[in-house]
Amino acid sequence: MHRATVFPLLSLVALAACATPQQRCINGATAEVRNLQSMLTAVNGNLARGYAYQSYEVPVMDWEMCGYDTFPGRHGEIIQRPRMCPVTDTVTRQRSVPIDPAAEARKRDALIARIAALQPQMNAQIAACNATYGTPAPVAAPVMEPPVTARR
Repeated sequence: MHRATVFPLLSLVALAACATPQQRCINGATAEVRNLQSMLTAVNGNLARGYAYQSYEVPVMDWEMCGYDTFPGRHGEIIQRPRMCPVTDTVTRQRSVPIDPAAEARKRDALIARIAALQPQMNAQIAACNATYGTPAPVAAPVMEPPVTARR
């Protein structure tokens, strides 16, 4: 795994260990709705902009120190010079891509319907977490965003 992805993952694991059992229970109960709301936010942004963002990876060359070259100097001293080696890495970039506003609107409507369908189940799971672990934890319940209407 690349260093840029390992550190954030370890940080998330460390932060998750700090949560109380009740907070972890509520977090699990709201995970699906939060994920769907994140997707809804992206779709609403696409509709408002008129285009979407697409991520793609680009290979880039870089140089890293991969050892030392050792050789004798003029006066008998030993000289160590760093050896540089080429390394290929990837960088994630974004580009604008056109959208089909009608398809995005259908996707938005489907996400809103799915969130509404999951709300009662999520609320029941939160109530079960609160009943199991005692007093309610201060958690903001996910709030549905108003739908964005297509401009004509």
